[in-house]
Amino acid sequence: MTRTVTTWFLEQTAPEDLVGVRSADEPSGLRIVRAEVPEPAFSRFLYSEVGEDVEWTDRLPWPRERWREWLERPGVETWVAYEQGTPAGYIELDGATGDTSGRGTRPGASVEVSYFGLLPRFRGRGIGKRLLAYGVRRAWDMAARWEGRLPTARVWLHTCSKDGPYALRNYQRRGFRIFAKEVTKEPAPAPAPVAAAGGRAVDGAAVAVRAPGPRPAPD
Repeated sequence: MTRTVTTWFLEQTAPEDLVGVRSADEPSGLRIVRAEVPEPAFSRFLYSEVGEDVEWTDRLPWPRERWREWLERPGVETWVAYEQGTPAGYIELDGATGDTSGRGTRPGASVEVSYFGLLPRFRGRGIGKRLLAYGVRRAWDMAARWEGRLPTARVWLHTCSKDGPYALRNYQRRGFRIFAKEVTKEPAPAPAPVAAAGGRAVDGAAVAVRAPGPRPAPD
């Protein structure tokens, strides 16, 4: 069995492209803080928990040292949203990898939004749009935090149909424009184990008997 996956590539080419929203502030209970000390275990936690139900798998095999090498590169930043002290989601900015999109032709540096998302229980509450807007602002002013870095000339990202039905719309509402699209075929994921009586799957893995309800739309 195969499935069709659509991937969209989006960009902003000036800080004025960003359509902002209300800033995170103390009275709201939401804070967005940069994780300035590279910590592989924390970054892996964010990656695996945010991406579990949207099939983020490429970094799961990374050993600790691979994580550390990635995070310690100049121009890589992780900004974490905290809701009343609990991590709610994160945005990872990659200003260290060379622009592979073929669009980085203007003078200055490119920054890719390499990962962005929320833990499931924090979706559907407006946190995502505030975190995205805040993180993109930090992509545009990245040169102020890294000595010798050229000013940002372009911020870009890609998202695909596996990220959920609202991901593309969220990026477009923040001012990102589609510059390319590709459609591919890939193997369909294996079906979830079927639960038997007593809350045990037929293959022996413990699962909940009650079917999950509809998941809130991430925004």
